[in-house]
Amino acid sequence: MKLELRGITKRFGALVANDHIDLTVEAGEIHALLGENGAGKSTLMNVLYGLYQADGGEILLDDEVQHFAGPGDAMKAGIGMVHQHFMLIPVFTVAENVMLGHESTKAGGVLDLATARTKVREISDRFGFDVDPDALVEELPVGVQQRVEIIKALSRDARVLVFDEPTAVLTPQETDELMSIMRQLKESGTSIVFITHKLREVREVADRITVIRLGKVVGEASPTATNEELATLMVGRAVDLTVDKAPAKAGKPALVVQNLTVLDPLGNIVVDDVSFSVAEGEILAIAGVQGNGQTELTEALLGLQPRVLGEVSLDGKAIRGHSVRKILDVGVGFIPEDRTEDGLVGEFTIAENLMLDRADGAPFVRFGNIQRGALEDFAREKVAEFDVRTQGIDEPVRRLSGGNQQKVVLARELSRDLRLFVAAQPTRGVDVGSIEFIHKRIVATRDAGTPVIVVSTELDEVTALADNIMVMYRGRIVGIVPGDTPRSVLGLMMAGASGGSENPTAPTGEGAAA
Repeated sequence: MKLELRGITKRFGALVANDHIDLTVEAGEIHALLGENGAGKSTLMNVLYGLYQADGGEILLDDEVQHFAGPGDAMKAGIGMVHQHFMLIPVFTVAENVMLGHESTKAGGVLDLATARTKVREISDRFGFDVDPDALVEELPVGVQQRVEIIKALSRDARVLVFDEPTAVLTPQETDELMSIMRQLKESGTSIVFITHKLREVREVADRITVIRLGKVVGEASPTATNEELATLMVGRAVDLTVDKAPAKAGKPALVVQNLTVLDPLGNIVVDDVSFSVAEGEILAIAGVQGNGQTELTEALLGLQPRVLGEVSLDGKAIRGHSVRKILDVGVGFIPEDRTEDGLVGEFTIAENLMLDRADGAPFVRFGNIQRGALEDFAREKVAEFDVRTQGIDEPVRRLSGGNQQKVVLARELSRDLRLFVAAQPTRGVDVGSIEFIHKRIVATRDAGTPVIVVSTELDEVTALADNIMVMYRGRIVGIVPGDTPRSVLGLMMAGASGGSENPTAPTGEGAAA
């Protein structure tokens, strides 16, 4: 089925999310829609799927104009969507999820699960998915859950499939399997729209690439284009995608974590007996699929988790059990994984956000009063140093782009004398140009002798920044390996295969290479 979007325009108040976008996807083609977070990719696909109504333009399937009042109309016309966050009911079986919303019944009003099971087996066998129709979704690996989403769409005769950032929660091996599935779907005649911001994946699987920037189509590219060429189209200027860093000059262990266990509010173990160390002048990257204990680990280091066992020391002094305020005061800097919830106060100005860590004394507060002159001078200096694109230091931080918001957090944390820097998902939702800047500042922090922990689900970021990599799976350390460990090995570790050091502290600190 051929898909054509003509002049699609979608506004949210004064914001033009899609500005007269034209896009053509031929039958049996994988067409990548590439753009930074916030470029308008998902909005465009939500218009296609009937979740949003366009303010202008039209949708055509096989040259016939369509009018979708909602997703039901889009599905009937042959459009399916595999969402970034799966739309599955965890306590239902695969067959029950597949028939949900399209239930068929037998005599007496009994659900016809047998037909749903048959359909699941038929599609699974056709594409080699190996999915059990009676398996509970909550017991399936993430990669298999994604196959269930694909089966759901195909069971409703989807001939155009939209994949919205489909690899965000997959290991590298699961990503490779998805690429293979997309090729099989293409060979069967299915048209695919592949939404992503990951250049490697686009070049691997796409037949054609359309690039969107700030709601507009800015060009088309071939999969043979280089990463640098694609990044330039996305950003609008030349971008250096490599992280230039000299070998680490690691000193003595600064952060030492021993037998750390974190319990959630229900008493479940989410971080399980973890031990490791980070040396002065070293970047330790923590890798793993989201949800394997990384968030809780970093929060425990910052004093944000209430139920923690084990020992944490910094420069030989115990900090486990201390308040967040006290941990910050001993020199710990922190970029939280959700800057809007935990890193910034949206209604506060840029200047006010830059003093949040130091609102209890000099140089910004005296006798309970903000020292405006000192704060404004500091804010102007940091806005310039960290290249924050803004109308002025009194602009509310919520008005900034994601990349500029993250630069404000980075500027605040790196403007203190640090003994440890923890960066959780430091480039999530950040444009390519800002990623380049943030990576350089993280490396500069390491080179100044500060121990650095980077937590990231982006394997390219992990391998670019890390001196050593600690892989977590289901709350435990699978292994700690050098930063140049192949992606294939890291992918297996992220799926739970053991690897790396038997002694988790061995690869870090002095004598790491011995």
